[in-house]
Formats: sequence, structure tokens, C-alpha cells
Amino acid sequence: MSVEVSPETLLKLVTASLGDGKAEDIRVLDVRGVTSITDYMVIASGRSVRQVKALVDRVIEAVRKKNIRPLGIEGANIGEWILIDYGDVVVHTMRPETRTFYQLEKLWDQSELGSDLATAKVDS
Repeated sequence: MSVEVSPETLLKLVTASLGDGKAEDIRVLDVRGVTSITDYMVIASGRSVRQVKALVDRVIEAVRKKNIRPLGIEGANIGEWILIDYGDVVVHTMRPETRTFYQLEKLWDQSELGSDLATAKVDS
């Protein structure tokens, strides 16, 4: 049985967990009204493949305590970029080099889309 948690509550849980794990440059993108795939995207960096995997494990464990399971996890076998899909919140955890290469923030940037997309930096 899954407990009903608001997207905002889930978002706070995810970002707190990433901050506790010493993730770097945590960003939250509010993509409501821009895409139907999710409400929020969280993007964070880990200094190494080991840290990226540890951050993902930390997030999954923290959210699991609320009896919420991810809909999917991609990239865990390699660890350069791991995506956790919680439906309303999608978490991208990656190495800085991978993040620079793919530039997800730029992809979803309001100036690129011409929409009212909010990007917030989360202090850890």
C-alpha cells in the first residue's frame, strides 16, 4: 500500500536526502505546464560514480520510509547518470562531467522554452 504524499512533500524529502548526502549543485526545476511527464525535476551532482550511487541509495531509502517506491530507475548499472522516476518528481543524479555534457538545466531553461519555468537552487 502506498501512502499519498504531495509532490511538494516528496520534493522536500528528495532534496533533503540529497543535501544530507553532500550532493553538489542541487537544482529543482518546476516543469508543471511545460511537460506532462512530471511536475518537478531535481538535478544533482556527485563527485564520483560511488557518490552518485550512494546518493541514489540514500534518496530511495528515505522515500521508501514513506512507503513510496520508484516507478523506475535508469542508469544504476553504470552510475554516471542515474534517474529515479517517482512520477510527480524525477531525480537526475550525475557526475559533473556528465551534467556539463547533457546540460539538462539548459534544455529545460525558461529562455529556451519561452515559458514560465522556475529554476531554483537548493542550498545544501
